[in-house]
Amino acid sequence: MRSLRPAQTLALRSLLSARALHGAASPAAPAAAGGARGCAPLVPPPRLPLPSSRAVPAGVAGAVSFSLTFATVAAAEAKAKERPPTDLLPQNVVLYQYQACPFCNKVRAFLDYHDIPYKVVEVNPLSKKEIKWSDYKKVPILTVDGEQLVDSSDIINILQHRIKPDDKLTDEDEAKWRRWVDEHLVHVLSPNIYRTTSEALEAFDYIAKHGNFSFTERFAVKYAGAVAMYMVSKKLKKKYNITDERASLYDAANTWVEALNGRDFLGGSKPNLADLAVFGVLRPIRYLRAGKDMVEKNR
Repeated sequence: MRSLRPAQTLALRSLLSARALHGAASPAAPAAAGGARGCAPLVPPPRLPLPSSRAVPAGVAGAVSFSLTFATVAAAEAKAKERPPTDLLPQNVVLYQYQACPFCNKVRAFLDYHDIPYKVVEVNPLSKKEIKWSDYKKVPILTVDGEQLVDSSDIINILQHRIKPDDKLTDEDEAKWRRWVDEHLVHVLSPNIYRTTSEALEAFDYIAKHGNFSFTERFAVKYAGAVAMYMVSKKLKKKYNITDERASLYDAANTWVEALNGRDFLGGSKPNLADLAVFGVLRPIRYLRAGKDMVEKNR
């Protein structure tokens, strides 16, 4: 197994210590249990605070470095964003989400980076009453002027084309690494987050306390949710041939940093869609044991 180099460890530690513009980030809820690019966990996650993208780039390493830029909240300025022209800015944007869903985080990273105003509707994971109007029962769901968009990668593709109609949607390298995020990176998260019963309870303890639940629901979510996702994580571990959960996480981090080949971002001088995807998917784990272990390795 490869080990994290010091520079990588510094960058990843910055990821975990990032503070949100609207509050501190929190432990992740069930991750990637419902499909390639949408969240539909067995016990869905309630509302959790989430970072926003308002910081000046620090340039350590790719999307992991991009996480560091989000941490520099004190230096937040509009010029750190890449806002589209006013006439191309999407209007009346509403995101239906679970805040700790990695796929919802992908969409939010895109919206935040491009400074696209949007309203968040936190979906109650038990009743899902907020999305009863839709035939699509996963999140994220994004509506733009009343038009429904679904599937995190498709949502980003459509928005990217609307705000940059003259740009080629993606290059081959960018597309390859976006697929890697959806098809590999997300699948190593759940086996790490819910690796043991204590780690599963760690994640669900915060979820139960801060979600939109009654007392009875909080109790059920914490214990039933932890048990359910612990079992799901074992199935995912077997499905994706993961023999050592932490080794798979460390290797994924190394794989991404090696792909940067010394660049600040995969996109060069600024993050591209792959950079944003990696950042969005990773940020829910920052305060969990899995994330702490990742950055403590070779400290």
